[in-house]
Amino acid sequence: MFEAILLTVITASTPLVIAALGELVTERAGVLNLGVEGMMIMGAVCAFATAQITGSPYLGILGGILGGGLFSLLFGFLTLTLVANQVATGLALTILGLGLSGQIGESFVGQSGIKLQPIAIPFLSQLPLVGRVLFAQDLTFYLSIALVIGISWFLFKSRAGLKVRAIGDNHGSAHALGIHVIRTRYLAVLFGGACAGLAGAQLSLVYTPQWVENMSAGRGWIALALVVFASWRPWRVLAGGYLFGAVTIGQLHAQAFGLGVPSQLLSALPYAATIVVLIIISHNRRTTLINTPASLGKPFVPER
Repeated sequence: MFEAILLTVITASTPLVIAALGELVTERAGVLNLGVEGMMIMGAVCAFATAQITGSPYLGILGGILGGGLFSLLFGFLTLTLVANQVATGLALTILGLGLSGQIGESFVGQSGIKLQPIAIPFLSQLPLVGRVLFAQDLTFYLSIALVIGISWFLFKSRAGLKVRAIGDNHGSAHALGIHVIRTRYLAVLFGGACAGLAGAQLSLVYTPQWVENMSAGRGWIALALVVFASWRPWRVLAGGYLFGAVTIGQLHAQAFGLGVPSQLLSALPYAATIVVLIIISHNRRTTLINTPASLGKPFVPER
């Protein structure tokens, strides 16, 4: 019973962790992308459609990454090239993504999905207690762990990561040092969109292997809050993602146990937890301000 609960918590947490990690890199570069929800749902529908057409869930994952990445390039073009307001553009693309995904996925409603099967690691998956939980998971789980490790190394150990953080802290000074601000931000936005697309692919190929309109169900907004909750640190994103995932699964088990609480209230628990976390963070404003990229959300227009 306990092992089954852990497995469902991991499955529910994985898309939050992946989407939040992508947004973390984007925000470290000084770009605020509120379109994560739209990119996630586009990744979900593109992944499901690709898997249905090709018969391969792995090609479905690539389709989801491509869908989220292309959608993020639209955000990048509007905000980085045309210097549109990042907040307004992100909100608009979220609305566009929800509507466009419904249109694309209309013909796939009700079809049985192709589930991404777990990959058992020899010997390790046979370990007691943790074997099946940690070493017999699907590809997206392993990718989420690899992303945490890779992004931690990239941001804090590599020269390229130092440039990304420099742009986020002060894009004017970074430009004066010869760093290509716009190009770096484009790459960060593309990476964030690809991660959002991968998170969406996990939803339609693993979490619920079918296409349901608006199946992202606000997870993109939770991922945005998770980045702030984690103070822009990858390992904290991992911990926070599993905390939010546990809350999500907890409300499902509470309904299964027949607690005398309205189901609507239990379904709202993950989003209520998000609000509580943001309130707690607001009381610790000094730490939050220290870790926040100083040029977050500010447009950069190079002198000509």
